[in-house]
Amino acid sequence: MTDKYDVLVIGGGPGGYVAAIRAAQLGLSTALVEQQHLGGICLNWGCIPTKAMLKGAEVGHTLKHLDTFGFSADNIQFDIAQLVAHSRGVSRKLTGGIAYLLKKNAVKVIDGRGRVSAKGVVTVSSDTGEAQYQARHIILATGARPRPLPGLVADGQKVWSYFDALVPKTVPESLLVIGSGAIGVEFASLYSDLGSQVTLVEVAKQIMPVEDQDVASLVQREFEQRGIRVLTQTKVSAVQGEVGALQCRLTLSDGSEQTVHVAQVLLAAGIQPNTEDMGLEALGVEFDKGFIKTDAWSRTSVAGLYAIGDVAGAPCLAHKASHEGVICVEKLAGVDGVHPLNKSRIPGCTYARPEVASLGLTEAAARSKGHSISVGRFDYQANGKALAMGESTGFVKTIFDSETGELLGAHMVGPHVTEQIQGFGIAQALEATDAELSEVIFAHPTLSEAMHEAVLAARDRALHQ
Repeated sequence: MTDKYDVLVIGGGPGGYVAAIRAAQLGLSTALVEQQHLGGICLNWGCIPTKAMLKGAEVGHTLKHLDTFGFSADNIQFDIAQLVAHSRGVSRKLTGGIAYLLKKNAVKVIDGRGRVSAKGVVTVSSDTGEAQYQARHIILATGARPRPLPGLVADGQKVWSYFDALVPKTVPESLLVIGSGAIGVEFASLYSDLGSQVTLVEVAKQIMPVEDQDVASLVQREFEQRGIRVLTQTKVSAVQGEVGALQCRLTLSDGSEQTVHVAQVLLAAGIQPNTEDMGLEALGVEFDKGFIKTDAWSRTSVAGLYAIGDVAGAPCLAHKASHEGVICVEKLAGVDGVHPLNKSRIPGCTYARPEVASLGLTEAAARSKGHSISVGRFDYQANGKALAMGESTGFVKTIFDSETGELLGAHMVGPHVTEQIQGFGIAQALEATDAELSEVIFAHPTLSEAMHEAVLAARDRALHQ
């Protein structure tokens, strides 16, 4: 045994590196094992680079509508390689920042692939061989990767994963996107704005299956108006042909079959956890649908072994992983006043055009749970700031318990809603009621006024609709 630590974290994504930093801040000797990239999928191949690419798509959309604001431009050129370079550069910069933070907090970074070879023991394999480390607490933060479908695997050629879609050499003339969760919807929007003819396929009854039905319906309508073909209750049974000339056989909701001809396919049908070859089965770790089973404090069925982030199951979001990491470490360190993570208060954001942000229960879920509810809605078409920006599509929807005034859910679709959903998150955290939120003064003119009006609408007091 070469080294002993209080805490050893396997995985340097947004859950793992945050857990390591917090453990070090609490005075625990801490090491972090990372096989490939500090920052994990989120920083290197997910959250951050996709937003850089989507910013490029937003610029492209703006250029097409310059005349609205009195501008004109000729001979506009686009270089996909430059946009990709910008995206990758942002990731590299942030990776360096994480390395600095870990060093600043005296976290030992160990390069290699970690596995739990025995209770309290981690074996790390690297180009230089194997080394073993002891730790009183081991935190698994190994994340997840794109999930293949039966008979349909991303090969980087005919079928892209989202990794491939982030580094295209060219913009495909046409693109079939399989899966309409946040990843699929974002890439459908991105490539549509970059000039691809996009078809979006979803096996469920609505696109964005976890979102409120009103939100999903508006996004589908907007996509279709942009020329994106949307097919729900549809399966892709086969992909044949060569890159640039693919034949995709679809089974539609009525059982009929149809062949779609596209240049490229993007598989965005969910993720699967990275749990293989980590020694977990031999230790007796329990799983739930492939994900590591944990309790409210991220403890697994094995004493001294914890799991956070995507590897521990839904919702698979970077901010959820970070919060789990902090809670896990503070609990094992004995910090007073630590509370378990309330998963119903984790916001979800989709950075397409239009943007989507949500928190808590959908209207259907609130009703199914037996709540007597009051629903408020306010459209951005009546919001002065949205009209001034030329982005008045969308709405804010609030769901309150009509007896207690508790904010059960908030659902937003439209301009910059991902930057505003935290307002409803703060309201939930402070247990603000509809009556209290009604009294909050929102600045004018702002997009956030729509949030206030949606609260008022739930109380039949809307002023501007």
